[in-house]
Parts: sequence; structure tokens; C-alpha cells
Amino acid sequence: MVKVLFVCLGNICRSPMAEAIFRDLVKKNQLSEKISIDSAGTSGWHIGNPPHKGTLKILKKYKISEQGLKARQFTADDLYTFDYIVVMDDKNLDDVKRIGEGPAKVLRLLDIVEASERKNVPDPYHTGDFEETYELVTKGCDVLLQLIKEEHQL
Repeated sequence: MVKVLFVCLGNICRSPMAEAIFRDLVKKNQLSEKISIDSAGTSGWHIGNPPHKGTLKILKKYKISEQGLKARQFTADDLYTFDYIVVMDDKNLDDVKRIGEGPAKVLRLLDIVEASERKNVPDPYHTGDFEETYELVTKGCDVLLQLIKEEHQL
């Protein structure tokens, strides 16, 4: 089982959106039995809360299930539990590295998108632009799935 964890600051906007999008993509590729997906935030502000209403609205718009999404905080154990820790921006990357090191491959989502001019997924909690976040996360998730399929011969 390949284990993927998406990480942002509060785990109510970007990372749960990525978790839901990636889970939907994995299901459509009939790989749900081979890839496990979760999300977490580097802060503990929203532990136990559902995603932001903007994230829920965009997922509903694109008919992507939000079932099971609940905020939790990233821990050092995650670096040993997951194969891939996929962060949304530079600050998340710094925070994960500050928390610890482990065998997990840690990367920014947009680093793997060759055609992307951006390297950070903007936080819609501050920008209000959940559509832009959805588009960037979807591109990143598409490339991430291809990368995992190649690396793990799925």
C-alpha cells in the first residue's frame, strides 16, 4: 500500500481539497486498494473540524465526495507512516522539516508540475479564490498519480 499525506497550514482548505481530489482520481483509476490518502495541517487550530465552507462548495461543484474529511495536526510519526508527504507551499515545507525527518518523500505539490509557473498553492482561506486552488491542486494530483504509478509499477 502506497500512503500519501497532503499537508497545509490548517487542514481545512488546501490539503483536504487535495485529499478529496486525489481520492476521487485514485478511485477512478481503480487503485483504491493500492493507494491510501490522508491530509493534515502543521497547526492545531482546526483539529476535528470539517473543511472550510469554500472547500466543501468547490468539491460539491465538481461532484467530489468530502466524506471522512476532518482536520488533524501533522506529527513527526507521519514521516514514518507515509511514503509521500505532499505540501502546498514553502512555509508548509519548512514546518514539516522543522517537525522532523524520516523516510517519507517530502515535496511541494506544484514542484512536480513541469508547466506550472507557480510553486506554491495559494491559501484560499486568505485569497478567497477556491477555484484557482482547485485548478492547481487538480493539476498537481494528476501528475502525482502518474509519478506514483511509475515509481510503484501500478
